[in-house]
Amino acid sequence: MANCHDQFSEFHGKIELNDSNETKLQRGRDAIRDLIKDDFRENGRTPVPSFCSQGSFAMRTTVNPLDGEFDLDDGVYLEHFDKKSNTDWPTPETVHTWICDAVDGHTEQPPIDKRTCVRVVYAGQYHIDLPIYADLNGKNMHAEKGARGWHPSDPVEITKWFQNAIKTHGEQLRRAVRYLKAWADFNSKEGKLPSGLILTVLAVQNFRANDQDDLCFANTADAIRGSTSAVFYVLNPVDATEELTSRLDADQKKRFQTAIASLAEEGKKAIASDSRSKASKIWQKHFGDRFPVAEDESEEEKQRKADADRLASVYVAKSSKPWMPFA
Repeated sequence: MANCHDQFSEFHGKIELNDSNETKLQRGRDAIRDLIKDDFRENGRTPVPSFCSQGSFAMRTTVNPLDGEFDLDDGVYLEHFDKKSNTDWPTPETVHTWICDAVDGHTEQPPIDKRTCVRVVYAGQYHIDLPIYADLNGKNMHAEKGARGWHPSDPVEITKWFQNAIKTHGEQLRRAVRYLKAWADFNSKEGKLPSGLILTVLAVQNFRANDQDDLCFANTADAIRGSTSAVFYVLNPVDATEELTSRLDADQKKRFQTAIASLAEEGKKAIASDSRSKASKIWQKHFGDRFPVAEDESEEEKQRKADADRLASVYVAKSSKPWMPFA
């Protein structure tokens, strides 16, 4: 059985957000926060908003994307609204305009007013998404343009849910999520795959721990395949009334089911292979060139390891003596 744990570890080092990029995101985030607070003060909208990073950055599962533009989600929490009634609240379209105006001119590219957030783009580097929230009777309401309007949403609770899962399963779960997201990034060129949140929920719900990351990921992928093969249906882990997969159409769901089935089957072949080189090439087909190809051990190296293991077992056998009480 091929052991590609070392290749997975090397791959993880390439996809994990490094300290330099993390610092860039934090600086950009803090600059944008200051702009928004200053704008709200100047326009008499006080108290000024509070902020909370969310999504993959808060969960520390961000991966370096193939297109080179990584991102951060930073929630903008409006504090000057009536918290008991939303009768006089402005529309999501209006509050989106406030945030667009506050950050306009900060970067060369104008802010992008999306349906669920305002996006600030640092061209060729990264972008920061700014979803907007307000408190209504103790519940966070998300300002989404269009038919949904203001609706309940609590990304902070999702972050807490994931952090509790890490406490239960350990850091290997975080690596498994990164592997799954990197796989989806590489395979998205063939068609859209589910969001990072959906992939994260699937990884947590189907996680299979193992001392080796290759076995962990292969078994987790197979469990995900099993849980989605008949019906691809994923609920928000902190709000069972929200179906996270509701915005995927039938073709997109089928695309994921086909892709995850291929990954699961090929993963089994990689694990069963008697060659690390062949196994790593199978994994590379699903992860892309960032995944390293291993070299198989020579017969001489195999014999040297076998001899070392044999000598070690002999030494342990000879040095083990029954316990004898002191006279």
